[in-house]
Amino acid sequence: MAEVLGGRAVRQVRLLLSVLKPGNHVPYAGPAAAFGTSVTSAKVAVNGVHLHYQRTGEGEHAVLLLPGMLGSGETDFGPQIKNLNKKLFTVVAWDPRGYGHSRPPDRDFPLDFFERDAKDAVDLMKTLKFQKVSLLGWSDGGITALIAAARYPSYINKMVIWGANAYVTEEDETIYQGIRDVSKWSERTRKPLETLYGYDYFSKTCEKWVDGIKQFKHLSDGNICRHLLPLVQCPTLIVHGEKDPLVPRFHADFIHKHVRGSRLHLMPEGKHNLHLRFANEFNKLAEDFLQ
Repeated sequence: MAEVLGGRAVRQVRLLLSVLKPGNHVPYAGPAAAFGTSVTSAKVAVNGVHLHYQRTGEGEHAVLLLPGMLGSGETDFGPQIKNLNKKLFTVVAWDPRGYGHSRPPDRDFPLDFFERDAKDAVDLMKTLKFQKVSLLGWSDGGITALIAAARYPSYINKMVIWGANAYVTEEDETIYQGIRDVSKWSERTRKPLETLYGYDYFSKTCEKWVDGIKQFKHLSDGNICRHLLPLVQCPTLIVHGEKDPLVPRFHADFIHKHVRGSRLHLMPEGKHNLHLRFANEFNKLAEDFLQ
């Protein structure tokens, strides 16, 4: 990989591989002493598939956590499921179709996969009888959140996103290609995802994701959801780690410019996984914004 990519791209890929490690496993159910309230796990039929989710908290304000590429609630949001205020919020962390425990079906990536995830996410929360929800979306989940907020404005209360991009550039494509072959990943990074998915499914799905995200590069301006940003009506907080080598600052600036009234918060030491690395700071930022 180092022979193919430049030095900066290699560093980006290495960081991405470290970020993808599911290092924050959350049990399906925990005692009240540990969590303030239990974490429950279930599946529900939505749009022809059975979607898995975790739920915790007893607050009136519903919050949906949307994970990133190959992610799930339990792998991507451990500190949020554990520590977001249980009296203020009811927190739901979902596994998009084909990810985590929302299998079958196998994950696929048609051109509208982000749109499909957005509809699935909203319909899941409606199935769970929430009247209105706020969204916390990381990476691919941030893109899904932007689309959901644009498509279903009356249903979305507030939104926090980080590590998201509204379009794909040449630089992005180079990083994606660098992680395509999971056999080149370090064992430390690869093993947890192998445990979750099995090697064959993990490997195949990573390749399919790279092909899926690269589809947008061939559209006008590399468009994923840039045309939808002016339709977002809810209060929006964009968090960007200034040391995130995976999603350059210009992506956050673009979203900030085109989502009316949005706020941009910079974390000087933050990288792509800033909500895990600086969980306490991030959780307080999110709680203050959502209240």
